[in-house]
Amino acid sequence: MPNQPRTRRRRPVGTASRPQTSAVAAEFFTRANALLDRLEIFLPIQGATPDIAAHTAFSWRPHGPGRTLAPVRHAADITLSDLQCIDRQKQEIERNTRQFLQDLPANHALLWGPRGTGKSSLVKALLNKYAVEGLRLIEIEGQYLTDLPLLMEKIDGMRAHFILFCDDLSFEAVDPSYKTLKIFVDGSVNSTPDNLLIYATSNRRHLVPEVMSDNLGSRNVEGELHLSEAVEEKISLSERFGLWLAFHPFRQDEYLAIVDHWLGRMQAPAADRDAMHQAALKWALEHGSRSGRSAWQFARDWTGRRLVK
Repeated sequence: MPNQPRTRRRRPVGTASRPQTSAVAAEFFTRANALLDRLEIFLPIQGATPDIAAHTAFSWRPHGPGRTLAPVRHAADITLSDLQCIDRQKQEIERNTRQFLQDLPANHALLWGPRGTGKSSLVKALLNKYAVEGLRLIEIEGQYLTDLPLLMEKIDGMRAHFILFCDDLSFEAVDPSYKTLKIFVDGSVNSTPDNLLIYATSNRRHLVPEVMSDNLGSRNVEGELHLSEAVEEKISLSERFGLWLAFHPFRQDEYLAIVDHWLGRMQAPAADRDAMHQAALKWALEHGSRSGRSAWQFARDWTGRRLVK
């Protein structure tokens, strides 16, 4: 007889194949979840939007592989009255900040000068005075300035006025964050939101290193100095800040006045004033700076030594 085609029997539903299928599916999902756990660490993580009403200062910081706006729990308690011998700078930056808070035109500000002269403290003191009027501060490190588009998007539309604080800012010759900041400060297509100003501090007037070779391309045209392209490029960021405030080293009498202020603020025990001033000058000489920071540090040391038991 010719070979008859074999008919394949179908296994009835509910037989032993179901447990085998379930085991395969379970193993698949277990391995898939393990793979997702590994991939998840490479995905950007955005933290929850902080409570703007509950905090006055924030920092843009790493959060997993991404960044987040994190509240600062213990902000500096310095006041404008604590900042001595920089009255002109205080007046100008405070005026600009009041304009901003009243939704009037105001400028981004660059505070530049030697270390310890009160640049950063001035910005923090502004926050402490005007926080009740809705001023908030976001501190961002220079290495994260390339995140500005994301940060701007995050705060745009919030009901608060933000100072984006770039402290001790400087750039190397090749730095991608340089051009990112330049775009936002200039008010181009990617401009800052209406509820944000940028306040930057720097030891450098033009934020970038300036070397002698940059001037080799400068030309004298009919008695007028035409700067080289290298120089023009280097000053192009700093000139985009509408408000420039210069800070200078303190004279000896100014330094001692700052020392006297902090000793009074810290309630230092009474002492011979001349001896104390001599100690303060020696402190400044040893620390290489007659700055407000040195005066504050001396006052802490002097007061602590006389109160310790």
